Amino acid sequence: MTLLAATGLGLLIGAVLGALGGGGAILTVPALVYLLGQEPRDATTSSVIIVGLTAVVGAVGHARSGHVRWRTGLPFGVTGFTAAIAGTAANQYVKPHILLLGFAALMTIAAIGMLAHAHHAPSHHDTYGDGLATGSTARTGAAQLTRPEPARPGTGIAMKVAVVGLLVGFLTGFFGAGGGFVIVPALMLVLGLPMPTAVGTSLLIIAINSAASLATRAGHAHFEWPIILPFTIAAMAASLAGKKIADRLPGTVSTRAFAVLILAVAAYTAARTLLGR
Repeated sequence: MTLLAATGLGLLIGAVLGALGGGGAILTVPALVYLLGQEPRDATTSSVIIVGLTAVVGAVGHARSGHVRWRTGLPFGVTGFTAAIAGTAANQYVKPHILLLGFAALMTIAAIGMLAHAHHAPSHHDTYGDGLATGSTARTGAAQLTRPEPARPGTGIAMKVAVVGLLVGFLTGFFGAGGGFVIVPALMLVLGLPMPTAVGTSLLIIAINSAASLATRAGHAHFEWPIILPFTIAAMAASLAGKKIADRLPGTVSTRAFAVLILAVAAYTAARTLLGR
């Protein structure tokens, strides 16, 4: 029964992560706690493995479509590496119910920001890969609708990447989340990336941050492999299908879907935590 549940949940979460570039961890942690019976701290450890490996597969697919900005994603992820270690250490000193309530509060803030952004953003598909226009969109002048990454980012952009990278890295380690529910809004609202590119770039960053968090936990964490393995394998496979879904959705639709998903999980997590498991 546990094997079937873990596999089914993995398929669902992998599809969400592949399509939206985030949401994997915000679904994985509550699913592991409330549906598969893991303790919150163990669930955050399992989530790091599941989401991290799934993000690697998803990032490869998005990179092939030109939706990964390497000059943004790599420094963002590397900057957050040390912060993820600090966040993991802080995780050990926080009571489980406080951890879950903080998780819910942060999700709510991120979702509200994304909904506000989607309300004012034009609906279009991003056609830029690492700052270069491709396809017919470039020829028709749709470059006015997107913001290509400059070849040499200025000091202001580099500083934003560093600051946001540190914050997201810490949250990744602290909540056991890949950070996509924070990374995607940060890439869009702070760095100005369109939704399709934010999705692909976030998967690269999630993979880096998850690796840092896992390295810190490896010596003392408890791993429930009968749950982790089928969950991860199913999620990795489903992330490829999620990427195909992402290719067919306008950016504003993806943004709103992601925000609504975050709000729903935040409400459920807060309610279950306050009312008791």
